[in-house]
Amino acid sequence: MFGVTILGNNSAVPAHDRHPTAQAVTIAGEVLLLDCGEGTQLQIKNYHVKRSRITRIFISHLHGDHYFGLIGLLSSMALINRNTPLHLYGPAALKELIDLQLHVSDSVLPYELIFHPLSGAATLVQGSKYRIDVFPVEHRIECYGFLIRENHAPRKIDPEKTSSFEIPHAYYEKLQWGADYQTKDGRIIKNENLTTPGKKNLSYAYCADTLYTDSFLPYINHVDLLYHESTYLDDFEQQARSRFHSTARQAAMTAGKAKAGRLLLGHFSSKFKEVQLFEQQAREVFPYTDLSQEGVTYLV
Repeated sequence: MFGVTILGNNSAVPAHDRHPTAQAVTIAGEVLLLDCGEGTQLQIKNYHVKRSRITRIFISHLHGDHYFGLIGLLSSMALINRNTPLHLYGPAALKELIDLQLHVSDSVLPYELIFHPLSGAATLVQGSKYRIDVFPVEHRIECYGFLIRENHAPRKIDPEKTSSFEIPHAYYEKLQWGADYQTKDGRIIKNENLTTPGKKNLSYAYCADTLYTDSFLPYINHVDLLYHESTYLDDFEQQARSRFHSTARQAAMTAGKAKAGRLLLGHFSSKFKEVQLFEQQAREVFPYTDLSQEGVTYLV
């Protein structure tokens, strides 16, 4: 399963039964945590996310509503005797914060915490089953978005055809990645004569707190599922700009420009008790829009 479970969809403070930002992405049997606002570990428990399957945590930026729950989660993992390595990605200063908190509490983690500082656009993970890229967004402080993509081979072996040309199994992986085959007598067998199109590699983009901008469009082009912050409604567009946030309509405009498959809205301001109007304003621009709802898993 490739899905996104919303643990928190509110902005700065918990309000209206909404919690600060956190998401659990399930892919290839692993759980990737995107941001870790206050109360995240309680939400993990409430929505039955398996902590033991969390292999990587990504912190977009160092505003408290995106990481204040992190030290609690790391400490709880220690108390339940986690012993598998955990990868943590975030702005460089995050390591100083974690080290200080562990130092003043005289705490030692029983598992290896491997920190990866973020610095500009890059590929963070290139595995056999998925790939994760990071890209900068435009916020008041250093802030990043993440793109998670499946990494299946793009071609599927046609057994009858490969058998007819007596192609060894050891060459199948190259065929799956698009290679042609050269026979012993020098003939070239084109890949399309040996394979069929494989499963599409699906993608999810998480655009953290950001001003409305086209600057990161190249990184999210044609993404299947796009999460974009939508802190404010239309009437607060000027306030959104001054605070380096976006409106729901602006999030929809970004989704349209990116030719995204679907859009998820989140990071709602606590000004608004009801959030249905966010969806309404966004759908006027991009019809394939949904509100992110805590506890719901959205399949990519």
